[in-house]
Amino acid sequence: MQAIYAYVAEPGFWLSVLQVIWINILLSGDNAVVIALACRGLPPRERLWGMIIGAGFASVLLILFTGVVSVLLTLPYLKLGGSLLLLWVAIKLLVPEAEADGEGPEAAENLWRAVRIVVIADIIMSLDNVIAVAAVAHGQYVLLTLGLAVSIPMVIAGSAIILALLERFPILIWGGAGILGWVAGDIFASDPVIEGLFGGYPASTVELVAKFAGAAIALGGGYLWRRSKTSVESEV
Repeated sequence: MQAIYAYVAEPGFWLSVLQVIWINILLSGDNAVVIALACRGLPPRERLWGMIIGAGFASVLLILFTGVVSVLLTLPYLKLGGSLLLLWVAIKLLVPEAEADGEGPEAAENLWRAVRIVVIADIIMSLDNVIAVAAVAHGQYVLLTLGLAVSIPMVIAGSAIILALLERFPILIWGGAGILGWVAGDIFASDPVIEGLFGGYPASTVELVAKFAGAAIALGGGYLWRRSKTSVESEV
């Protein structure tokens, strides 16, 4: 017990905690966007719970992944599959969902749908981020847990601000989906398989093309799906 107290009392420990918090906040801008997009369709009283539960679950899983993420990122097709899944999330977020009022089964279902989207997207987008955080933590799970726990409310606060902007300016929803597509393209280009396939081209060029392609696919796919769903609902 005294050893733990002495470790926590060291100034270097708290400096590392501040570094973890700062890095997580800097790298979580896209995470705040997806949290806001996923929770925008929830009733007002459930939005906060969606943001808290989603961000909390994602952070717990990231802490568990820290020990193996450096190995996982070297595996071929992992980032490739993750980028495609993130593209699907970006497209699906543009498709309007049936609004649920009250606290019935539909409202609860929409809440857990939002939580699932937040957790999946956050984990995919944070695979690289967690390496930077883990480098500061040096394998100290107490430090890592404390740093992420403190930064979660800040990420949620950022999500709440973005959510307010989305309600006031709905056109920003498309910008958010474009950001997720852009991130998906970045993840796609960094997969070992893609790097080997396009090794003869400048890495920066491949990355830029993949980012623009990801954003275009997310926006185009979302537009077509949204238009199709709207036309079907108008016929009914």
